Order: sequence, then structure tokens, then C-alpha cells
Amino acid sequence: MAVSLAKLGIRPGDRVADIGCGTGKVAIAMSRVAGCVYAIDRRPEAIAYARREASAAGAGNIEFFEGEAADILSRIDHLDAAFVGGSRGLPEVLDLLATRVRGRIVVNAVMVGTLHEAIRSMQRLGIFIEAVHLQVSRTTAIAGGMMFKPLNPVYIIVGGAGCS
Repeated sequence: MAVSLAKLGIRPGDRVADIGCGTGKVAIAMSRVAGCVYAIDRRPEAIAYARREASAAGAGNIEFFEGEAADILSRIDHLDAAFVGGSRGLPEVLDLLATRVRGRIVVNAVMVGTLHEAIRSMQRLGIFIEAVHLQVSRTTAIAGGMMFKPLNPVYIIVGGAGCS
């Protein structure tokens, strides 16, 4: 999450979105700098959980939206940055973000198909900057010694306004 947040480059007062907000952890982290965070998820249980987490964290500058991201984004006029953690309707979501985001768009993907779809969509839109493959490993005991056991990798796809 730290790498994705750094790639977003959120500044104080920014209007940002967390699309596919899930548990709300990214939205909460963004709320510490941003002026307003729009947390979007199509699953009612995710929105309920994220609201509880935001309340417990004292993050009062997050607005929650339950529904399809494309429908909700079509009602938001501009954003300074956007994080996409879900892959449902990704090309359509990126089409909307490309017309609304003034700064960076970051997509996190765990599936290679989502990585490909994000890069291809961003290239089509002329906003692709880079993709980062992040792999973390932790030590674990083995045969009286130690080894590094890899955790699931994440792909971080970065795009933004004014890029080509």
C-alpha cells in the first residue's frame, strides 16, 4: 500500500477516490492527507465494514458509495488522484477516470489478466506511465534453518493526466 500511495502523490486538500475500497484501509490512509475521499464498492458488506473502520480511525472526510464504480464516477466531476483496487469493469472505469483525474491513477492487480487489461487500457488512453512488480518474502523456518517464503506478488500500474 505504501508504494501505491507514494505513486498517487496525494497532496493536502486533494479530492481522491478509492475504487473497490474493500476494507477501507487505502481510503483511510488517503484521508490522512486528502481533503475528501470517495470510497466506492459494489458490495454492501464491504461498505459497512469500511465505514466501521473509518469511524474507528476517526477518518471523517471519507464519503462512501455503494454501487458500480462506473455509475458513481459518472456523477463526480473531477478528482486529483484515484486508486483502483478492484478489476470489475476496469476499461470503463479507466475511461471515466482519464477524463476526471488531474493527477495520478494507480491500479493494483494480483492477476496477470488485470495487469494486461490495465496497461492496455491506459496505453489506449495515452495515460500509461509505468508498471511495477512488487514481491515481498518473509523468513520461515525450514530443516533447522531459515528460508524466504514469497508472498503473493502485486502489480502496481500507474497512469495519469497529460502523459503519452
